[in-house]
Amino acid sequence: MRKILVIEDEVEMCRNLATILRLEKFHPLAAENGRVGIELAKRERPDLILCDVMMPELDGYGVIAALRADPETLSIPFIFLTAKGEKPDIRAGMNLGADDYLTKPVAKADLLAAVRSRLERASQQAIPKFEPNFDSAKPLEKELGLTPRVAETLLWLAQGKTNPEIATILGNSESTVKKHVLEIFAKLGVETRTAASLRALEVLSSPAARR
Repeated sequence: MRKILVIEDEVEMCRNLATILRLEKFHPLAAENGRVGIELAKRERPDLILCDVMMPELDGYGVIAALRADPETLSIPFIFLTAKGEKPDIRAGMNLGADDYLTKPVAKADLLAAVRSRLERASQQAIPKFEPNFDSAKPLEKELGLTPRVAETLLWLAQGKTNPEIATILGNSESTVKKHVLEIFAKLGVETRTAASLRALEVLSSPAARR
């Protein structure tokens, strides 16, 4: 579950944002001011930060400056939330390294679109370059502890094949393939086909698998 840190001094606003995120299957973390937000960001390493600009003690500009100066929090996607929508404020935030800027009150659809867009972009940037060898599923059996048929399913899943396509290739029923996919998720501790594929690509790109 993706962790989203909400740094907002208005209690009702913070609660509303957290509720929206929770209903969309995110894990919200709340900070009532900038200093607490920085501490939480460094301790929890959230996947994304939503931060108000105007706050007591330390404003949003101070928060992002501190986080961008720390290598451990440098790359966390950061979205400003503010009641002020003037262009100079937007420029100031972007110049400090903000990824997006939303004016309060923020519509639910706009908030979620911005969050998902930034998370997706961060995931794409984090995906390493692989040179997999798809000749055999044996490395997947050995490294991931999968049975031969389940490993073969993962081999084709990692090549972008759908369940019906994998069923045709392996001569299985779609229900069997679905069962194998669920077994892969459980074995690897992942929740999506993308995550499973990335793990397979790591294994298939190892020197031993490319021999």
